[in-house]
Amino acid sequence: MTGAWREGEPPGRRRFVTGVQALETGGTLPFTLAYETWGTLDPSASNAILVEHALTGDSHAAGPAEEGHVSPGWWDGLIGPGKAIDTGTFFVVVPNVLGGCQGSTGPSSRHPDGKPWGSRFPAVTVRDQVGAEVVLADALGIGRWAAVIGGSMGGMRALEWAVSEPDRVSALLVLASTAQASADQIAWSAPQLHAIRADPGWHGGDYHDVPGGGPDAGLGIARRIAHATYRSEAELAQRFGRRHQDGEDPLRGGRFAVESYLDHHAGKLARRFDAGSYVVLTESMNTHDVGRGRGGVANALGRITARTVAAGVDSDRLYPLYQSRAIADGIGGAEFAVIGSPYGHDSFLIEVEQIGRLVKLLLG
Repeated sequence: MTGAWREGEPPGRRRFVTGVQALETGGTLPFTLAYETWGTLDPSASNAILVEHALTGDSHAAGPAEEGHVSPGWWDGLIGPGKAIDTGTFFVVVPNVLGGCQGSTGPSSRHPDGKPWGSRFPAVTVRDQVGAEVVLADALGIGRWAAVIGGSMGGMRALEWAVSEPDRVSALLVLASTAQASADQIAWSAPQLHAIRADPGWHGGDYHDVPGGGPDAGLGIARRIAHATYRSEAELAQRFGRRHQDGEDPLRGGRFAVESYLDHHAGKLARRFDAGSYVVLTESMNTHDVGRGRGGVANALGRITARTVAAGVDSDRLYPLYQSRAIADGIGGAEFAVIGSPYGHDSFLIEVEQIGRLVKLLLG
C-alpha cells in the first residue's frame, strides 16, 4: 500500500517527460518527470519560472483539489493571475522531483520489468534531480529561466540549478534552505529513517504489492518528528500549551492537543505520500552539498551569476538564519532577507504576503 499516485490513475493536470539520468553514484536511471504548468510561454521562451517544491510537495502548486490531485495547490496564494508569480505574465513550471511519488519516477513506480522499483531504486542526489529537470527544460524549449524559486528541499534544487547551470538561471530565490546539509539536519533525519525501516510493513522497501499495507506507522512517526521541527516552540506553546485534546485526559490514556495535531498530520501524509520516496528524498537532502567535487561551498557559490535573494525565517529551528545568510554572503551582489514569522520552518509556505514581496523584489 502507498499514498503515491500510480500509472493508470487520473492524471489531473500532470504532464510528463521522459529521459535517462546519469547518477552521481554511477549508472543511469531511466525516468519520467511529472510536471504542471500555468500561463503561456512567450515566443522567445524568456518568461519561464521554475518553482521547486519541498520534501512532501508535488507538482500541484496552484489550483483546487480535483480529480488526480488530493490536495489544493501548496502555493496557491502566490501563483496565479495577478498574484506575486503572475501567470498572466510568466510561464510557471512545477515538476515533481525525481524520486518522488506523484507521477515522477520513484520507488513506487514500475521498473522496466513491470514490478515496483522498491528497494532497487537507486540513491539519487539533488544534483541528479536537477539533471532530470534540465531534460524537462530542454523538452519545453526553455534555454534560460527568468527565475528559479524554491524553499527547503526545493531551495536546495534551486541553488543547485544556479551552481550547475549558471547560464540558464537569470534570477534565484532560495527560501529557508542551505548550501549543504548540517549535522543537526542529518541528525533529525536519522530517527525518521529508522522509524520507517523498523516498521514490519517496510519489507526491506519492497512493500508496494504486498497485501495488508505498507509502513504507514513508521511513515507517521517520521512525519511527527519532522513536523515538530517545522514549527517553532513559541507557536506550539501559544497554539496548544498544555491543553488536553477535547474529551481526552492524558492521565487516563488521552492525548494532549499538540499530540492530536501531530497525529493528524501523520495520518494525512500517509494518505498522499509514499514511504519509499520519503526515504529516498530525505537521503538526497542529507547528501546535499553544492561544494562536493567543486572545491568547496565557497567556490561553488562563486559560480552563480543569477540575481539572488536568499531568505531565512527568524523562528526556523531546522534551517537557521545563518545558513541563508551564508548563501547570500557567498554570492556576489546577493541580497539577504529575513522572514519574520512565529511559524518556524513552514513559514515559507504560510507567509504568503512576505514571500510575495520577495518574489516581486527578485523579479522587479
